[in-house]
Amino acid sequence: MPFRIAAVLAICGIFLALPACSGKKTAPPPRPPAPVIVASAIQRDVPVLLRAIGTMEASESVTIRTQLSGELTKVAFREGQDVQKGALLCQIDPRSYQAVLRKAEAALARDRVIMHNARDNYERYRQLVKEGIVTQEQAEGYRTTADSAAASVAADHAEVENARTQLSYCTIKAPISGRLGVLAINQGNVVKANDSTLVTINKLTPIYATFTIPEKELAGIKQHLAAGPVIVEAEVPNTPGVVEKGTISFLDNAVDTATGTIKLKATFENGQKRLWPGQFVNLSITLAVRKNAVAVPSQAVQTGQQGHYLFVVKPDMTAELRPVGVGTANQGKTVIEKGLQPGEQVVIDGQVRVIPGGKVEIKQPEKTSPVQKK
Repeated sequence: MPFRIAAVLAICGIFLALPACSGKKTAPPPRPPAPVIVASAIQRDVPVLLRAIGTMEASESVTIRTQLSGELTKVAFREGQDVQKGALLCQIDPRSYQAVLRKAEAALARDRVIMHNARDNYERYRQLVKEGIVTQEQAEGYRTTADSAAASVAADHAEVENARTQLSYCTIKAPISGRLGVLAINQGNVVKANDSTLVTINKLTPIYATFTIPEKELAGIKQHLAAGPVIVEAEVPNTPGVVEKGTISFLDNAVDTATGTIKLKATFENGQKRLWPGQFVNLSITLAVRKNAVAVPSQAVQTGQQGHYLFVVKPDMTAELRPVGVGTANQGKTVIEKGLQPGEQVVIDGQVRVIPGGKVEIKQPEKTSPVQKK
């Protein structure tokens, strides 16, 4: 009996001890280091750029229209070709205008004969007045007739010149050198004066870029223009790394009060015709160069509720969240105005896994393997 009681009490003690053991907490495992890619802050000369989006436009653009009505009998160009000033473009049927010219020339010849005859009569009667055979009034009548005939001849000269001008409009030539667009009316159609557009010529060399800048940048632009030509670089669309260089050639005379901007134009030689009218291009103007500025890859800079910050990897391999002042950005590099020293390592990839004060593990950036040709 005593043995059984002792066994029961031992079992009860074990069950009473179990809840106490289950209430004891175990420590969580340590958080693994966050894998990151880092880069060092460097000192370099950084250009201070003024960026804008511009629209390309032809330096000269002419819309070719007919100045008279008639049948379009000849088209002497291909759509999209380059033409030189004075090259033949189109021909309108000239026969009716040639007939008008011949009629005007005939009227001129007739009135010229009448004028000479009237002048001869006046000279003859002027002599007869001196001899007393006719009166002065009779001679004056012939003088009036001669003057009227001379006026008719002058009017005929004007008619002939007008007819020749109208006939010259039958031959349409390029007024400027440039590139032709789409032919709007095909050969054989009848065109109307000042109503039918045939083709448009755009001059591509040189070419203009029109853009606007904020009003606050006006003083700096004026200062640079006073010092000499201001260089503008245009990124060729869909051609990474290729730029065309030009200069500012126009500054508008007023600020747009609705937008607070002012319009400028830049001229590009465009010798290889990489820029095209109507394109949108990214423009950059170098205003100055900052010497020995601290710069980091732009992907290192993060934006939070308190402003810009980045993660700095300390010597003990922990990450420090550090607020920084950010300056200009250029070619993938951002200038850090304050908060960072040259040589410090910053996280450029993997920020989402980093905890301020937490451990990090530096990884090497993956190298892209070349694509194998099939």
